[in-house]
Amino acid sequence: MWETSARLLKLLSLLQARRDWTGTQLAERLEVTLRTVRRDIDRLRDLGYPVTATPGAAGGYRLEAGAAMPPLLLDDDEAVAVAVGLRTAANGTISGIEETSVRALAKLEQVLPARLRRRVNALGSSTVSLPARGPTVDSSLLTILATACRDHESLRLRYARADGTELRRLVEPVRLACTGRRWYLLAWDREPADWRTFRVDRIAGPPSPGPRFPPRDPPAEDVAGYISRAISTAPYRVQATIRLHAPAEVAAERVSPASGVVEAVDEHTCLLHVGGPSLAEFPIYIAQIGFDFEVLSPPELVDQVRVLAGVFGRAAGG
Repeated sequence: MWETSARLLKLLSLLQARRDWTGTQLAERLEVTLRTVRRDIDRLRDLGYPVTATPGAAGGYRLEAGAAMPPLLLDDDEAVAVAVGLRTAANGTISGIEETSVRALAKLEQVLPARLRRRVNALGSSTVSLPARGPTVDSSLLTILATACRDHESLRLRYARADGTELRRLVEPVRLACTGRRWYLLAWDREPADWRTFRVDRIAGPPSPGPRFPPRDPPAEDVAGYISRAISTAPYRVQATIRLHAPAEVAAERVSPASGVVEAVDEHTCLLHVGGPSLAEFPIYIAQIGFDFEVLSPPELVDQVRVLAGVFGRAAGG
């Protein structure tokens, strides 16, 4: 049997861990009666936690969002994960949250038990943060885009193309993706009536909200793979397919989602799909991946590989 204060904390932890609970489920977890559960729910409400109740056989309890941020209860692994995430955010690709992340991390580390503080400090003292490559994006913009994805709300964008020209688009946002260097938005573009992938750092200013739209199925079951193809191969005039003599999961560790798409063939080989402005760039990039390979298409790439092989052979005295 839990003491009253400990039981309230346990109840709060349960309500934060899952969206809906029946009274019976909470009573079983806390080893108390339904009447005690109802009293404890009332105590949480008195403390400012907005717990709603739905009557009936299918009813239950739910911790709703309130007007103020209530205290959160985290288990050991959750606390360490949040601390590591805050350290990463302080040196990441999202602008405007560095100082906020440091303040939040300081608050968290102040109340961490000694055993957890040692784990977090070990990670902090043993790692260094390299400067983020690529443009940063504003955290408020990411929040707007993520909310639009969740609420099925269209947005009016001002978008700068690679050549600097600005486009105005009415889009239906579906997913956000991050490659580690850049953020991308997958959305249905109403004007050409097709799917588009937008670089978030090229969206000028905060988007204007548009009308809500009915949920639309993504263009592929593998949304991450679709976005990877959209940013690594589809935009380029020149594309190539290479067979790598390595398992797909091993090759994927060396190929960024923004530079190519890895497709499994069997347990020993995979296909690499890449795109670029010219064939001359492909041989060096493929060689740097570090596996034996065969060029499947286009045939002109074979000639480029032969030329580069001759250069290397002469440099090695062969």
